[in-house]
Amino acid sequence: MQSTNAWTTKLTLLLASSLTVMAGATVSPALPAMKKQFENAISDPDLRTTLVKLVITLPALFIVIGSPIAGTIVDRFGRKTLLIVSAVLYGLAGSSGLYLENLTAILAGRAVLGLAVSGVMVSATTLIADYYVGPARAAFMGLQAGSMGLGGVLFLTLGGALAQRNWHFPFGIYLFAWLIVPLIAVFITEPDRTPKQSAIQMEQTIETPIAVLAIIYGLTTLSQIAFYLIPVQLPFFLDGLVKASPSQSGMAIALCTLFSAAASLTYGKLKQRMEFVAFLPIIFGLMGIGYLLIGQSSNWAQALVGLIVSGMGLGILMPNMTVWLSSAVPDAVRGKALGWLSTSMFLGQFLSPIVTQPLNKAFGFGGTYAVTGGLLTIVGLGFALFKSQVRNLTHSQS
Repeated sequence: MQSTNAWTTKLTLLLASSLTVMAGATVSPALPAMKKQFENAISDPDLRTTLVKLVITLPALFIVIGSPIAGTIVDRFGRKTLLIVSAVLYGLAGSSGLYLENLTAILAGRAVLGLAVSGVMVSATTLIADYYVGPARAAFMGLQAGSMGLGGVLFLTLGGALAQRNWHFPFGIYLFAWLIVPLIAVFITEPDRTPKQSAIQMEQTIETPIAVLAIIYGLTTLSQIAFYLIPVQLPFFLDGLVKASPSQSGMAIALCTLFSAAASLTYGKLKQRMEFVAFLPIIFGLMGIGYLLIGQSSNWAQALVGLIVSGMGLGILMPNMTVWLSSAVPDAVRGKALGWLSTSMFLGQFLSPIVTQPLNKAFGFGGTYAVTGGLLTIVGLGFALFKSQVRNLTHSQS
């Protein structure tokens, strides 16, 4: 039997996890070109902009729909089969924009991609939580987020370069999923999930940590509404600011992702000295300051500094939420709980352009970043001032 500590198993889990970061942002640099491509088909510029942005955000809606279902499947029927099926579907649906010319058909493919991503994300993250415990789990969750970030750097940079040649080409990157399928089949083992009856009875007596779940799910949704301003709005913001090309937009988003990955890799060591609640002022403080810098930027360099700062906050966010949730719920419902975490994450991503569109009309892209940055900074200050109250409410463990 393949050891869960084998480097091949760890590498396979990290590669599978990297698929989730490709869901939307990979084709982000192609959005301006797609908007121009469909000028004749959709004459209304506002409608055309909204529909093109759905290429990024529509997968998130179907991840919201699919994640609770995926969580139920992994708890009842196992992790490995769902991961394989989802990876196969991912490559098929994700690459559909490579050869489709109709925007409606492309959006249908993006919807199916969202369902595939939900299966990949929930099964891969649940496997990690199954395989590792305590500090090892925190370290690997940080490594998972870091590898997703590094994958994002690669995929975004490649997506920007390909979009420079043709807006169809970035969709071909999704075929990478098919290269991972044989690795999953060989190196991933289904965890033993047949606990003794006494263990089942003990888990059934554990109360659902309502306060913890409310904070984790709520903050995840909020943070992702803010985060998706970067892949969805940044290419348009940079185009207006410095006439940035698709490759430049891809590089800028990749820079944010690179520093996010670097921050994620430090999470395991930081967690040994800090409790979950203590991370919240840092996360939202960094994100808020970064967005304020982006919103106030008047040139390329200032925007990049803001992306770096906000990226560091984003890098700590997801490993902290994932480890916190995995530690708070019983093993028997871990898949379902992580499924709802995915739902919270991608609900925020889907809502982002809807919530921020009024801000764009009122203040422009720069003003939207500034207003969002101010709100995030207030949230960070709130957690700094009331950290002890939040700690008592959630009974968090360090």
